Amino acid sequence: MDYGKTLNLLQTDFPMRGNLPQAEPGMQQHWEEIDIYSKVQESRKGKPKFILHDGPPYANGDIHIGHALNKVLKDIIVRFKTMQGYDAPYVPGWDTHGLPIEQAVANNDKIDRKKMSVHEFREYCKDYALQSVERQKAQFKRLGVRGDWNNPYITLQPKYEAQQIRVFGEMVNKGYIYKGLKPVYWSPSSESALAEAEIEYQDKTSTSVYVAFQVKDGKGKLPEDASIVIWTTTPWTLPANLGISLHPDFEYALVEVEGKKYVVAQGLLEAVSKEIGWTDVKVLFQIKGSELEHVLCQHPFYDRTSLVMVGDHVTLEAGTGCVHTAPGHGEDDFVIGQRYNLGVLCPVDDQGHFTAEAPGFEGMFYDKGNKVITEMLKESGHLLHMSLIQHQYPHDWRTKKPVIFRATEQWFASVDKFREEMLEEIKKVKWTPAWGEVRLHNMIADRGDWCISRQRVWGVPIPIFYGRNSNVPLVNKETIEHVAQIFEREGSNAWFQKDASELLPEGTVCPISGDTEFRKETDIMDVWFDSGSSHVAVLETRDELEWPADLYLEGSDQYRGWYNSSLITGVAVHGQSPYKGILSHGFTLDGEGRKMSKSLGNTIDPNKVCDKLGADILRLWVSSVDYQSDVRISDNILNQITEVYRKIRNTLRFLLGNLSDFNPTADRVAPDQMNELDRFALARLNRMTDRVIKAYDAYEFHIVYQSVHHFCAVEMSAFYLDIIKDRLYASAPSDSGRKAAQTVLYDALTVITKLIAPILPHTADEVWKYIPGTELDSIQLSELPEVDTTLFDEKMESKWEQFIVVRDDVLKALEDARKEKMIGNSLGAAVHLYPNAEQAQLIAGLEQLEQLFIVSAVEVHEAGTTAPEGARSSKGLSVQVKIAEGEKCERCWNVTKDVGLDAKHPTLCKRCAEVIKLRAEV
Repeated sequence: MDYGKTLNLLQTDFPMRGNLPQAEPGMQQHWEEIDIYSKVQESRKGKPKFILHDGPPYANGDIHIGHALNKVLKDIIVRFKTMQGYDAPYVPGWDTHGLPIEQAVANNDKIDRKKMSVHEFREYCKDYALQSVERQKAQFKRLGVRGDWNNPYITLQPKYEAQQIRVFGEMVNKGYIYKGLKPVYWSPSSESALAEAEIEYQDKTSTSVYVAFQVKDGKGKLPEDASIVIWTTTPWTLPANLGISLHPDFEYALVEVEGKKYVVAQGLLEAVSKEIGWTDVKVLFQIKGSELEHVLCQHPFYDRTSLVMVGDHVTLEAGTGCVHTAPGHGEDDFVIGQRYNLGVLCPVDDQGHFTAEAPGFEGMFYDKGNKVITEMLKESGHLLHMSLIQHQYPHDWRTKKPVIFRATEQWFASVDKFREEMLEEIKKVKWTPAWGEVRLHNMIADRGDWCISRQRVWGVPIPIFYGRNSNVPLVNKETIEHVAQIFEREGSNAWFQKDASELLPEGTVCPISGDTEFRKETDIMDVWFDSGSSHVAVLETRDELEWPADLYLEGSDQYRGWYNSSLITGVAVHGQSPYKGILSHGFTLDGEGRKMSKSLGNTIDPNKVCDKLGADILRLWVSSVDYQSDVRISDNILNQITEVYRKIRNTLRFLLGNLSDFNPTADRVAPDQMNELDRFALARLNRMTDRVIKAYDAYEFHIVYQSVHHFCAVEMSAFYLDIIKDRLYASAPSDSGRKAAQTVLYDALTVITKLIAPILPHTADEVWKYIPGTELDSIQLSELPEVDTTLFDEKMESKWEQFIVVRDDVLKALEDARKEKMIGNSLGAAVHLYPNAEQAQLIAGLEQLEQLFIVSAVEVHEAGTTAPEGARSSKGLSVQVKIAEGEKCERCWNVTKDVGLDAKHPTLCKRCAEVIKLRAEV
């Protein structure tokens, strides 16, 4: 007889290899065919809602690894919340206006921008954006992200644009929108104003100069042969200089150096002397900054004066304590200039070239002006020192070119009017990580008014009209709603296709000027106003969603971006934050911790990862990292993740293979009918489940990853499954001990599969099809396992945890014997234990030690018995390995003295012979 065929060996069609790159697309196609998203939503109808509002990625180009990190994190949360029993819809979105798309279309050789109207050009932009949406949508779906892909929100959709107009209108009605001449970040490379969120800081080499402004009228405080010394790293702004700012409370020193007199802050005199190279410095007297107010200095190269003013913005951190002030090129300069009625001079045009208001430099690009101006200052004797410094300088985040501060007429949202409300709302938000609260609080507390106008064409127009005769702005509830309704029907392109009269209610008259004819504003809104309005345009308009959202989840750069703009519009319109919680993640780096860039060749393309390894591998990587900081990814890291995936998959396959004859309804064994090892395994399973669910709830997915991996690799494969193999394979199929073990395996299988489902949806759904007794079409329709705390028994668990330490010592002794060629596998061994009193008590409480150690015989010697020479000793236990006495059973491979007792089966042990008889009777 072939006794091998009488063993209960693994039986499953679940493949050992996942072949994820080939299997996942077919699975995704199946999900689409059965409309799994709708099925999931229908199954959760009426449940409490959990709303994760998607921050819209920009519709330009393919997705990168940062997109993948973000979208997978969101998907893990939504899937977990759904399985937790929430109605958790996910509506993906896209940001589709703005300069990158405008530039991409303009750079297309097939499109002649100059030969088409604005609305025709905008149609090209729209087509480009929608094509990008479709490309990115397919890539996000390939990652296994579940959502309402057939009905996403897109910021260029007419209904969205209409709601954005209404948000703007509500802010107008509350007095938060105004037009003003103020210095703003201006990008010559983009020819547009920029918001703070569109600025990034990069290293830049700048010209540092110390310049002497000779006193013209000292007001009796300073001699006319003295000069006030200023320091600047932007010499090109000197043509716009109208004054010099001092701090009212600082002491200023009049010093004499080589027969010339200069004024600098006393607190910076030593540093200035060292930088300029002054050696013999004589302090003539000191005077408070406040006493020098209204002193007049001569501009170094124009026939006008520069007024000395006092302000608290002056510091002793760098420079001379005497600040060159050009109200047209700096926020602090503008503010103090307004206080002293200096006026605003900004002699630089949209493209960064000097205008006629800067005589001698007209037409020159501002940056080239640095050299010409410094040479002029040197020739005239006003230049005291020049050097080059490298520092962090603001750049346009799209063009990567430096920006300037430039005073222009722009539309602003007045943050000051509701700043305190926003700061109060920040306190109510749940922040993960906790430092996010401080970060956004400081940004809101310190930020200036929001410049919302842009001098571009691809975006939502600012819905304001001007009287043709008076130029008085016209905007009110009626005009806003009229424009909103037109946009809702036709889209914002109507603004560029229709005359002002067609966009206004019939018979409109300006209540201020009496104008009846109007022209349209030509500026569009900052794209951050687009996405910042999404909570109104999406959450308030879709039946399945709710306002405010439970969670916003984006990268840490969004504290200055989407989190910021959404809070402003939310508090401005509703007096409340649009989000209850913020969760932010770090950036992706390569394996060595370097920023990814194409030039370094260290980028990881998520699309290629899916093609080579599978989306589930990428998703498992996402779960493995502590994403609240910057995270690393490389081919080596992904290979390590693949090994972890194989361990989890193989564990699930082992569980499935041992359940082919298990009926979960008829064959279950109650815990109180199990032996203690099985009950310990169930306790550990429930401990792990409790830990994992709490980790999911806390968004600590790396703990989920670690816990599941450890449970599969250590607590299951290396311990419990290892021990019960003999019981599973060699016992009679209907043996109660085998059915008890199968019950544990079934529970472990269903629990692990459900717990990994949010992270590994493809693998979990694949496993689900093979689990006995499942009725639902997909694991996505199931709910998370409940933790059975009645299985917890701290005393019993502590005993088995201590035993695991003992078992490890025995396994090490067996490994030594194997290396010494004493035994082949462990069943050829007999183990002799020499415990101390404590270990003896522990071992005495355990049964079937042979099975626990997977050996053929165990002899426990009395406590205190001296172990023979050569025994392996550690912590109160010595282990000696001998060759087991008896014959090897042909069927189970145990070495026993009862092999051959049954004459019909002379090569079998007593247990196996009885099993064969039972199988024959069946």
